[in-house]
Amino acid sequence: MTKVRKFFIAGILVVSSLAVLGFVRNPDIYFLIKKNFTIFSEVYREVSLHYVDEVNPEKLMRKGISAMLGSLDPYTVLIDEAQNQNMEIITRGSYGGVGMDVGYRGGKVVVIAPIEGYSAHRKGIRSGDVITEVNGVDVDDLKPEEVQNLTTGEPGTTVNLKIQRYGIDHPLTFELERQRVEVNNVNYTGFVGEQKDVGYILLNRFSQNTGEEIRRAIKNLESEKELSGLVLDLRNNPGGLLEEAVATVDKFVPADQMVVETRGRLNQHNSVFKTSESPMAPDLPLVVLQNGGSASASEIVAGALQDLDRAVILGEQSFGKGLVQTVRQLSYNTALKLTISRYYIPSGRSIQSVTYTHDDSNNAVVKPDSMRKAYKTRNGRTVYDGDGISPDVKVSAKKPSLLQTSLMQHNIFFEFANQYAAQHDSLSKEARSDQLYQDFLGFVEQRDFEYRLPSERYLSKIDSSLSDAQMPSDTHIQALRQKIQAHKKQAFERERTDLEEMLYLELITRYKGQKGQTEASLPFDRMVNRAIDVLKNSNRYTNILTVSN
Repeated sequence: MTKVRKFFIAGILVVSSLAVLGFVRNPDIYFLIKKNFTIFSEVYREVSLHYVDEVNPEKLMRKGISAMLGSLDPYTVLIDEAQNQNMEIITRGSYGGVGMDVGYRGGKVVVIAPIEGYSAHRKGIRSGDVITEVNGVDVDDLKPEEVQNLTTGEPGTTVNLKIQRYGIDHPLTFELERQRVEVNNVNYTGFVGEQKDVGYILLNRFSQNTGEEIRRAIKNLESEKELSGLVLDLRNNPGGLLEEAVATVDKFVPADQMVVETRGRLNQHNSVFKTSESPMAPDLPLVVLQNGGSASASEIVAGALQDLDRAVILGEQSFGKGLVQTVRQLSYNTALKLTISRYYIPSGRSIQSVTYTHDDSNNAVVKPDSMRKAYKTRNGRTVYDGDGISPDVKVSAKKPSLLQTSLMQHNIFFEFANQYAAQHDSLSKEARSDQLYQDFLGFVEQRDFEYRLPSERYLSKIDSSLSDAQMPSDTHIQALRQKIQAHKKQAFERERTDLEEMLYLELITRYKGQKGQTEASLPFDRMVNRAIDVLKNSNRYTNILTVSN
C-alpha cells in the first residue's frame, strides 16, 4: 500500500474515531468532512501517480492547503519546520542559535546586530558583516530568514560561518556554538526628557514572560529615581501572546478589571480575561505610543488602557487586527496557526478593521466610517469600533525625503558606517563634525549615487514626446533640467541636519549595538518628545482622559 493511501486512510480513521467517541457537535459536518476528504484524497492520489508530467506530491499538497487556508484569513496558516523557530520565540521566549539578527542590505545577507553575551558577539561578529556561507552552504540565493534557520539548532552544537568584512580582502571564518538564546521582549529601558525623570520602555513583542519583563523594567526605573511619568512604546510591535498583553495591563490597572473578551463559534473559545494583581504603578501618568505596525496584543494593551481611561494613546492609527489565533501541533514537526475567535476590549468594541468574504476571491472588506459603531470609555469619551485603535493625540512619524530614502535604498549610510568602523576602533567624539560630513559627501560621490525626482520623469516624458514628433528639444527643458540638478545638489545642504542624524545613528550601531542606537535616537524622536510634553502638562493630560468628545 502506498504512503499516500496510508496517509489518507489514517486521516479518515481519525475523523471516524472522533464521531464514534461522541465528539460530534454537528453530525452533518462530520459526514461532509469524511465525504470531501475521500474525494480530495482520490484526486490527490490520481494526480500524483498518473498526471502526464511528474509532480512533487509535497508541493502539490502544500498548494492545496495554502489555497484552502487562503479562503479564510491571512492569519490561518500552516507552519512548517523552518518556521517553527518564530513560534518557539513567541511561545517560549527563546531559541537555539548563535545570537544575531540578520537582514538584507544591497542584495546581500548581512549581520544587522550581534546580540550581546552570545556566541556571535563573543567571537567578534560585527554589524555589517556580509554572510557568504553557513556550514559550507552558499547563501547568495537565500532569504535572511532561511540563513537564520541554518544557524539555529540544538544548544551545544556548532555552526561555521564564512563572512566578508569591509576592508579585509579575504573571507573570515568563525566557528560559533549554539546556545539557548533568550529573546527579550523589552528591548530598551531608560529615561527621557530634559530632567531625565520620564521613564521609557520599548516593548518589541508579546512572547513568554512579557509581563514579568515589564514589571522588572518599571522596578528598575523607579529604583533609580522618582518618575514623573512613563512612556510605553508599542510602535511596530506585531503582538503575540494574549495572556502577556493582559499581564502588561495588570501593571497599571487595579485587579479584577476586564481587559479583553474573546468570542468564537465554540463555547470553549469564549473567555473573559481580567487583571489579577495589584498594579505596580496605578497612578503614574502613562502615555502609550503606537503606529500602523502596532497590532493584535499591542492593540489589546492600548485599547484596554484607552477604554479604562488609564493612559493617553499617542501616535498613528493602529493596524486593526482583532482575530485570535491558537497553534495546534500537527505531524512531522508542523503546526496549524488557526483563527478561533475575535476579541473585544472593555468598552465592548472590536478593533478588527476588515472582514473576509470567504468566497472565491475572499475579499477583505473595510468597514466604512458611516458603519462604525460608537462606544464609551469609562469616563464617557467616545470611541469607535472596526478600525484598530485611534490615538487620543495624533502625531505622525517624520517621513524621510526622496533623497534620504534613496540613500537608504542604495545602502550609502550602511556602507559608509562599515568603512568608518574598519578604519576607527571607536566612535570619535567628533562623530557629527563638519569633517565627517564632508567625508560622507565624498563617499557618496565615489559611489556615483544618483536619484530621480518626479519632475525629472515628467521632463523626460515631454522630451520623449518631442522626439517622437520629430521636434527639436525645447531649450526651456534643458534649462529646467539644469535647475533640477542644482536643486538636487543643494538638497545635501538643505537636509544636512537630518542626514547627519541618520548617519550618526548608523555609526552608533557599529560600536554600541541596537540598544545604543535606540538611546541615541530618542532625543530626535518627535513622538517621544510629544509624549513628554503631554506628561509634563498635567492639566492637558487629565483633560485628554476626562473630557467627553
